[in-house]
Amino acid sequence: MADMEAFRDAVTGWAAGGPGGPAGEAAGRLGVRTAVLVEGPSDLAAVETLAAREGRDLAAEGVCVVSMGGAMNVARYAGLLGPPGLGLRLTGLCDENEQGFYERGLERAGAPGEGFFVCVSDLEEELIRALGVARVEEIVEAEGDLPAWQIFVRQPAHQGGVPERQLRRFLGTKKGRKIRYGHLLVGALEAGREPAPLRELLAAL
Repeated sequence: MADMEAFRDAVTGWAAGGPGGPAGEAAGRLGVRTAVLVEGPSDLAAVETLAAREGRDLAAEGVCVVSMGGAMNVARYAGLLGPPGLGLRLTGLCDENEQGFYERGLERAGAPGEGFFVCVSDLEEELIRALGVARVEEIVEAEGDLPAWQIFVRQPAHQGGVPERQLRRFLGTKKGRKIRYGHLLVGALEAGREPAPLRELLAAL
């Protein structure tokens, strides 16, 4: 895991304008064959948690989940990691409203557009819908975040909203919360209740 983390760090540095040599050397040493492109660290946590729950060792399989720091970076990462760059197979997740952006970015990078699975509206909302509001609130309470959640829904801007969307917004109100809950919500899923995009992504690896 530490070695794969080093590969991820090298890729991030490369995408930021640094040298590509360290990423290429790490990919060869680790036998990386597939890069799973996701928008942010909460998506990364969810994918890796579900894989581990299913007994998958992605690193041993040559699969690395890469957080791109936003959908706008897809062309850059696809160009570095896909056929134009390291030649890795690319797959990943994207939000519904970013689908067109992904398609154009992958085309611009000369990378294939197949193998990307679309979340409506994003992975957090998919997970909340799969678990149900009541179950997510139980998890929020167990994590000690219930008072903050209750304050959030009483705010005028959020009163009367759709509970699933309120929870989704709440998870993004504090730094690190989305990452923590990306892990927790996937861990709470019953077998067979995984959101389709996440389940299909793991099946395709």
